[in-house]
Amino acid sequence: MIIAAEISNTATVTPQSPLSIALRVLLPDDAIAFGVPLATLGRWRIGGPADVVVTPPDVATLRGVLAAIAQAGVPHVIVGDGSNLLYDDAGFRGVVVRIGRAFGNFVIDADGIVEAGAGLWVPSFVRKVIAGGMAGATHAIGIPGTLGGLVTMNGGSQRRGIGENVVSADVIARDGTLLRILHADLGYAYRSSTLQASGGTVVSARLRFQPGDRHALRREAIAILAARRAKFPRVRANCGSVFVSDPALYNLIGPPGLAIERAGLKGASVGGAQMSPDHANFIVNNGGARSRDVLELIALARRRVQELTGIAMIAEVRHLAPDGTMRPAHEIADMLAIETTQGTS
Repeated sequence: MIIAAEISNTATVTPQSPLSIALRVLLPDDAIAFGVPLATLGRWRIGGPADVVVTPPDVATLRGVLAAIAQAGVPHVIVGDGSNLLYDDAGFRGVVVRIGRAFGNFVIDADGIVEAGAGLWVPSFVRKVIAGGMAGATHAIGIPGTLGGLVTMNGGSQRRGIGENVVSADVIARDGTLLRILHADLGYAYRSSTLQASGGTVVSARLRFQPGDRHALRREAIAILAARRAKFPRVRANCGSVFVSDPALYNLIGPPGLAIERAGLKGASVGGAQMSPDHANFIVNNGGARSRDVLELIALARRRVQELTGIAMIAEVRHLAPDGTMRPAHEIADMLAIETTQGTS
């Protein structure tokens, strides 16, 4: 069992707490760790300590873990690779439940329906779909993250979302109940679904794709990856696109990155965070960036683009507060901007 040398004095879950004892019974020794820096779990490399991080090895264990957390009344958050999360500098006073590669199954049934696990790395998922001679997933080939996050967020690129292919999602409710939710009840819209508010945990999804030519699809995937490598930052830590592409903004100027550039903010920095010189809709960590630095850049970009266009950009990145509240990062950024203004007035 891994226990960090220092755990926050304000920790809700300590190694000796009743919930920790229950989790030890449910989990293998190497699947539970205390005082884990969230900076090690997210692609931004930002964030303070989490009380405890658990990585269940299978669905049955995950159900037991979630039931134990619910019974204890302790905050928890579900993460995959943390590619769209901004962890707070103060960390998180609760349980981080990681959906890892153990949830990486992929099968195609006799009816051509794909069933895939939530922990499957999205580029691997897309390659498997292509290898199966199916079209419709190629747009997601370059998206960092796991399938569970993609299904929850209706992720995708080229203004497409994976929700158009989802037949159903197997979800564990907060109390540990396993549910199968059909497409009609998932409420898919652009970069959103009902899963974001339900608090449930996607463990697998069933998806339907159209037949396609493997060779043509592979060529398309290679072209998409080449285009992403040419324009997106690859060396410095980042979470991918920060702002959602809004149709009104797109029609007026173009995508968020171009709007931010037109507002004069490409390359702008706050602390260790910077609007990427490669693509302005990416915020990179140049070393030692804090969550506050990122939030200040988000607030600045929103304000300048709104002054330029009259349109307030929406962040697709989510901010995790120390109490477990998960909100779009622009909402926290706006509150921070108000507090800063009031403090200087």
